[in-house]
Amino acid sequence: MEFRHLGRSGLMVSEISYGNWITHGSQVEEDAALACVRAALDNGITTFDTADVYAGTKAEEVLGRALKGERREGLEIFTKVYWATGPGRNDRGLSRKHIMESINGSLRRLQTDYVDLYQAHRYDVSTPLEETMEAFADVVHSGKAHYIGVSEWTAAQIREAHALARELRIPLVSNQPQYSMLWRVIEAEVIPTSEELGVGQIVWSPMAQGVLSGKYLPGQPPPAGSRATDEKSGSMFISRFLTDEVLTRVQQLKPLAEQAGLTMPQLAVAWVLQNPNVSSAIIGASRPEQVHDNVKAAGVKLDAGLLKAIDAVVDPITERDPAQTRSPAQRP
Repeated sequence: MEFRHLGRSGLMVSEISYGNWITHGSQVEEDAALACVRAALDNGITTFDTADVYAGTKAEEVLGRALKGERREGLEIFTKVYWATGPGRNDRGLSRKHIMESINGSLRRLQTDYVDLYQAHRYDVSTPLEETMEAFADVVHSGKAHYIGVSEWTAAQIREAHALARELRIPLVSNQPQYSMLWRVIEAEVIPTSEELGVGQIVWSPMAQGVLSGKYLPGQPPPAGSRATDEKSGSMFISRFLTDEVLTRVQQLKPLAEQAGLTMPQLAVAWVLQNPNVSSAIIGASRPEQVHDNVKAAGVKLDAGLLKAIDAVVDPITERDPAQTRSPAQRP
């Protein structure tokens, strides 16, 4: 495993991190989840990403049990706050009340005294940013989180939050956006701003919800048991990629992966890691074998010719519009 700084901070994270968005507590049984975490640890992954909302808070519980007994100082544990975790109007968003209650709940479920990174899962238009950042400052200054990050924030939102973070003397060091060969909306605005401010990207869905694995074929139904067939596992996110045009183009990447001596998933993960502003790429898994395969993307260098050939294949189907980075227009 290779390691990178998280943004311009001193925190080192594994190039490949393990996330449990749609698996732990929902898609796979706990024994399988624990086996996947063990595979991640055995392959040198030290960075683990989750959120309070995943599987209705159950994902944090599973991850806490899976990491119990590991040397805490040797891990980087990330979680997030924003989406609804209860029925009340204050069980959501980035108000001071919700942040303070949510960090305590996350720490309890994760069985840890602190998280290394606490992230705003989206931007809350219903809460003054000053209130949110002051609450995050109290979380950091109380020792419950070491660093602060955001997820799917625009360049302007990141810039404003970063300025407040400096005033409050807390380290806002990361953004967690969707990023893949097929989804490059952060390249025009978010990445240049982040590079300027010293903010690193922890990218999710580097395989475009599994589409870049090549297992979805044009003109054929999705494989049984795949994400596209499971409404509970984020099928709404993958649907935008399940067109014959996209799937045909993705199949054309197979000879390029073979040329590089990589599997399709390895090529997809290695591709996002070629961007120097990417600190870590999050992978998920329902089987340990997937972890063993994906981690081989760490440290891979793709030559300029291969990157140009990939662009030629995917350019007609790649989403680049910066306006696709957005949060709900009102608190959920």
